[in-house]
Amino acid sequence: MQPEDRTAPAAPRGRVVMLVDNDVARDSRVQKAATSAADAGWDVHLLGCTGGPPRSWELGGAHVRLVQLRHMLVPGKRPGVLRATLRRPLAYGHPTAADYRRRLVQSRRADLAASRLEPGAGPPRKGWLLARRAAAKAQARWVAVRARQTDALAAARKNRDSPLERLAIRYWQALLGDRAWRVLDRNLWDWDSAYKNVIDELDPDIIHANDFRMLGVGARAARRARARGRATKLVWDAHEFLPGIRPWGTGPRWLAAMCAHEREYAGDADAVLTVSEALADRLVEGHGLRERPTVVLNAPVTEAAPAGGDPVPDMRELCGVGPDVPIAVYSGSASVQRGLGIMIETLPRLPGLHVALVVATARSEYVRGLAARAAELGVDDRVHVLPYVPFDQVVPFLAAADFGVVPIHHWPNHEIALITKFFEYSHARLPIVVSDVRAMGDMVKNTGQGEVFRAEDPDDYVRAVEAVLGDPGRYRAVYDERPDLLRDWTWEAQAGVLDGVYTRLAPRPARTAPPGGAGEAPGAPLIGARDRA
Repeated sequence: MQPEDRTAPAAPRGRVVMLVDNDVARDSRVQKAATSAADAGWDVHLLGCTGGPPRSWELGGAHVRLVQLRHMLVPGKRPGVLRATLRRPLAYGHPTAADYRRRLVQSRRADLAASRLEPGAGPPRKGWLLARRAAAKAQARWVAVRARQTDALAAARKNRDSPLERLAIRYWQALLGDRAWRVLDRNLWDWDSAYKNVIDELDPDIIHANDFRMLGVGARAARRARARGRATKLVWDAHEFLPGIRPWGTGPRWLAAMCAHEREYAGDADAVLTVSEALADRLVEGHGLRERPTVVLNAPVTEAAPAGGDPVPDMRELCGVGPDVPIAVYSGSASVQRGLGIMIETLPRLPGLHVALVVATARSEYVRGLAARAAELGVDDRVHVLPYVPFDQVVPFLAAADFGVVPIHHWPNHEIALITKFFEYSHARLPIVVSDVRAMGDMVKNTGQGEVFRAEDPDDYVRAVEAVLGDPGRYRAVYDERPDLLRDWTWEAQAGVLDGVYTRLAPRPARTAPPGGAGEAPGAPLIGARDRA
């Protein structure tokens, strides 16, 4: 009799804690990185954040956990934060104080007006009411003056071109150098507070910090681990050229703070990953890195989804159109700088064309604005807002469209990136209509896989769309004529690059048993398809 095979599962190669500053469901890059690293034998714990209760679930072989993030140190929350004696000496300490005073004055004047209507009031009472009315009028004028000062100060604090605000930023930069973020945007400490205890409990061999917020969180965690005698390594995955992005924060201090934060901790990374060769050049130049970053492209998963998974949704069925109706698809983050407005504004000039917007949520202010504009133009029946699909279904889902659109505006960060949707459209074998941002525009011109139009130019966009719809086979043929074009544009190829970086940093066998993994939670969120690109 042959002995029973009791081969134990291989021990994990090492514990990797991946950090991301979102809810994971909207970030295809971290989802793909986590699942492929787990498939390669790493014990992967992916930490994201939520404003609600903590949650956890399984993503392939990776454990996903959302920690609770509480924004306690957001600029503007500190009482009296707007007080500036020299700039606006009469301003209230905070806009809420001005609102309170305005409402109080209105209420008192309304009360006086009602009192004057009381029947049977004699001369003494009328005199008293007249005096109160005069006092209330004077108070209203005084409050109005102070409220205007408060509004002006609040506007000045948000004005990126305000000389005094620029002077304040330069002062803190000169005084504190790269530590200036501690004054300019203390909200970065909130992220550290949310993540640090969980990271320390997991005791990782590798910390993989995605993007600029998580860089500081990961660097400080690595320092704590090394102080405990652990040889924890830090990987920084830079998704953006931070100095060249359109600022997400509302005030002028946000970008200065984020750049200072990134510069302070960039040197802590044992290895740097990024999304393009051009961005790798910028990072070396900007941070004096010891070695050139390793490029891991935002390429899509092209292998078939596991058997038994959910079927791929039918885009045309969701849009309610047949196979002969042309569809232009946009897939990704929806914001002003992404340029989606041009797809709506030009629909009256492109009869019969439908637009499918595959975005994270139809409830965002920007997407609701696009829908309202479509209704104004009378084309709302040709605009369809669709939800994300799982990251391993993106390519076959998009393939139902006639062409993909990248109408992105000119920002320095946009000029140097080949973004996720570009690769997804390519693997879906779609013609691509892209604005003339440098990297993607040059690629499309060189390959012939689509048309390039001048960013924010409706006339040139219509020209490009009409060219693609007039001869779609010409652009699709490129994918058959150039089989090498897509060979390296796959996550399967990029996963090997990522595994090589991990192996170089933690080549030794690791612990034999991970800590208690996260169980799958009821109602685990649909895994989305996007990152910020």
